[in-house]
Amino acid sequence: MSASWTLALHGGAGTIAREAMSDTARAAHLEALHAALEAGAAVLRDGGSAEEAVVAAVVALEDCPLFNAGRGSALSAAGTVEMDAALMLSNGRAGAVTGVRRLRNPVLAARAVMRAGGAVMLAGEAADAFGEAEGLATAPPAYFETPQRRAQLLAARRAGAMALDHDGGFGTVGAVARDRAGRLAAATSTGGMTNKPPGRVGDSPILGAGTWADAVVAVSCTGTGEAFLRVAAAHEVSARMRHAGQPLEVAAGQVIRREVPAAGGRGGLVAVDARGNAALPFGTPGMYRGVARAGAAPWAAIHA
Repeated sequence: MSASWTLALHGGAGTIAREAMSDTARAAHLEALHAALEAGAAVLRDGGSAEEAVVAAVVALEDCPLFNAGRGSALSAAGTVEMDAALMLSNGRAGAVTGVRRLRNPVLAARAVMRAGGAVMLAGEAADAFGEAEGLATAPPAYFETPQRRAQLLAARRAGAMALDHDGGFGTVGAVARDRAGRLAAATSTGGMTNKPPGRVGDSPILGAGTWADAVVAVSCTGTGEAFLRVAAAHEVSARMRHAGQPLEVAAGQVIRREVPAAGGRGGLVAVDARGNAALPFGTPGMYRGVARAGAAPWAAIHA
């Protein structure tokens, strides 16, 4: 068993203009990122699994209204939340939910689906009902909606288009980890895009698109979901490493800076490989992100 472990996370990539962000907002986001890093790092320091670590980190971000997941999720064109999440482990086990409306922590529902076996993904009312039957906490619509989300929806309606959530200063969340036993895990959770058509599903809950883990690498993506779906972005990082022999930094960077833009999108990802190396590329002005490693001080950042 190795003494080393690595955790990387993101809170969304997008047009996060440095000059438009107040010192108060910057400090609040960095504090939230550090809190999520500590939640996951505490698991890994104690010898816990990569699965437990990424779930702990994502739960912390879902509970924070600054990010587009759980509390603070983006609102659809119907004015409702439709949340997605996925969890995948390097042994091939995985679970996902899409379109949930009542579960406080969609990532816990994804884990419950994985542990139940059989189905890999549950959708809509069936996913909510499954989570409730598993004893997961629920909340009324008012819990998830924030004043900023309502204002963002109204602005998107006036513009007559969906809005990449991160342009409003919020973002999809995700975490990847390597634990001391060498196991990898990836988790992603999102409220989707503001003013999205009801029923729209992005990349986050789709294995291979927004979330992926195998024996080589664990990946969690954020950005324009349709583009990440078209290029199977998360899996493409692994494919480049396995078939082209590319190191993590090169593979992740080419997916974000070449493949995703060629498919008409933009965004970023976080990834950790089997050796504990981390990559956090983004093709936008900013990405909420952070890394914690064994024996090193954690760090978090927003801009380049």
